[in-house]
Amino acid sequence: MTAIGILGGTGRMGRAIADAATAAGVAIAGTTARDGTTSIATLAGAADVLVDFTTPDALAGHLDAAVAAGTPLIIGTTGLLPDHHALIDAAAARIPLIQTYNTSLGVNLLRGLVEEAARRLGPDWDIDIVEMHHRHKLDTPSGTALLLGASANIGRGAADGHALNRFDRMQDGPHGREEGGIYYASLRGGSVAGDHQVIFATDGERIELGHRAESRAIFAKGAVKAALWLAEPGRAPGRYTMADVLGLA
Repeated sequence: MTAIGILGGTGRMGRAIADAATAAGVAIAGTTARDGTTSIATLAGAADVLVDFTTPDALAGHLDAAVAAGTPLIIGTTGLLPDHHALIDAAAARIPLIQTYNTSLGVNLLRGLVEEAARRLGPDWDIDIVEMHHRHKLDTPSGTALLLGASANIGRGAADGHALNRFDRMQDGPHGREEGGIYYASLRGGSVAGDHQVIFATDGERIELGHRAESRAIFAKGAVKAALWLAEPGRAPGRYTMADVLGLA
């Protein structure tokens, strides 16, 4: 039986992943917490796969431990910077890993729909992405919003999925819409697990594609599914996505 190691097991997502694993009959090798009672290296050696939904600051140490133990790793942490992605790429040469901003089936299907819509509609349609999360979420826009924006950019033929991101229309003074720009709006409040809406608008009509997460359980279930996929025997080192897990690639 595959045993999952949960990094940050006392956090909101860590607890949700533990509940999802238990409900699915999947073994939990252990967890780490801020008090350091279980070392990351010890857990990496005991688990068949690690799941990390912690913080960007902790990522480098988690990658080092996973690589040293040869243990596959799923990274669901948001707020990552280019330096973090460089570390992930380096680790992926040694172990199989998944880096994703969202593990739900619905969001990953939405990602494909957004890419296809952007490809077919073309540059005459403006794209805005509106997202809302609970009051405790710190990063804006959300990782999922950036994932959807990247999909739209790729659908439009951009080599860099984030090249045309625009976060603040008032920065450096008010200005009009930039042609081809992907614009974001972020709302924070209450206990919202995650709402995302992608709006395509042109003269006289709009298309709205969206997803509403009603609880963290959907992300936790997806993370457990991804963990089992990543830990399958013979999985080669590399950087995989949820599209690979769900057969959408």
